[in-house]
Amino acid sequence: MAFINWSDSLSVGVKLFDDDHKELVSIANRLHDSITVGSQQAVLAPILNELVKYTIFHFGHEEGMMLQYAYPAYEKHKKEHDALIAKVQDFSDQVKSGKTSISLSLIAFLKEWLVNHIMASDKEYVDFFSKKGIK
Repeated sequence: MAFINWSDSLSVGVKLFDDDHKELVSIANRLHDSITVGSQQAVLAPILNELVKYTIFHFGHEEGMMLQYAYPAYEKHKKEHDALIAKVQDFSDQVKSGKTSISLSLIAFLKEWLVNHIMASDKEYVDFFSKKGIK
């Protein structure tokens, strides 16, 4: 069973964003699976790096569309994105320097953040983009 299960309840109604969210879920699930089978940090670190890079890529999609269509809560949303990127990048740097290791507590935090962000903050833009005709 997957660590994070994608369901229609996570859909925000914008295909590009939903596709990005599905990929983030997939990468998080691979990281979780690798942790639970006891993979070494040398295997886990590239998956974490991929998650960080894809998160930044996805946030760029959301923020770009928000700016393009003048989403009124852009600044608030961007601050949430920036806070996660800073936290995960700091953790990634600590892993690279050997100060910490990738653990289930990290992946639990990422799951909670991702699901909560989609279900709360991202759901706030559903009507906005729908009214703009963005699907």
